[in-house]
Amino acid sequence: MNIGLISSRYARALLLLTQKNGSGEQVFSQARALLKDPSTAPTPLAEELARLTLLLHRNGRGECMRFILNDFIQLYCSSVGAKMAHLTTAIPAPDLPDKISKLLGGKIYFDVEVDPSIEGGFVLMVGDSMLDASVKGQLERIRKEFLFRNRRIV
Repeated sequence: MNIGLISSRYARALLLLTQKNGSGEQVFSQARALLKDPSTAPTPLAEELARLTLLLHRNGRGECMRFILNDFIQLYCSSVGAKMAHLTTAIPAPDLPDKISKLLGGKIYFDVEVDPSIEGGFVLMVGDSMLDASVKGQLERIRKEFLFRNRRIV
C-alpha cells in the first residue's frame, strides 16, 4: 500500500470539498489542531473532517489520517498563497510572529513553540529554509569554528 499516493488523493479530495463548501479555513485550523494534539480534538468537528474520518474508518485506512492532514495543510497553503512557519523561542514572544510576517510579506501560519534550551533568540523555519538566531546555535558555530581553526594550526 502506497501511503503517499493514498494520502495525497484523499487530501486533494478534501481540499476540493472545502473549496466547494467555503469551509477551508475552518478545516485547516482543525487539521492543525488535530496534528498538534489528537487527544484534544476540536468539537464540533467540521463536517468535512467528520466525513473523512468515517470514510477512512470504513475503508480501513485510519492509519493514513496524519499523512492526509499533513498533505491537506500543504495543499491548502499553496492554494491560498500562504506559507507555514515553525518558530521556536526561548521565552514567550507573542509579537514576534507579527513582526516576522511583516518582514517576509504575505500570509504566514505559525506553529510557535517555547524551548528554553535554546537559551535566547529564536529559530525560524519557513519551508526548507531555517534561520537559527539562537544563543545555543551561535555558541555551537563558535565551537565548531574554534575546533576547525585549532586543527589547522597543529
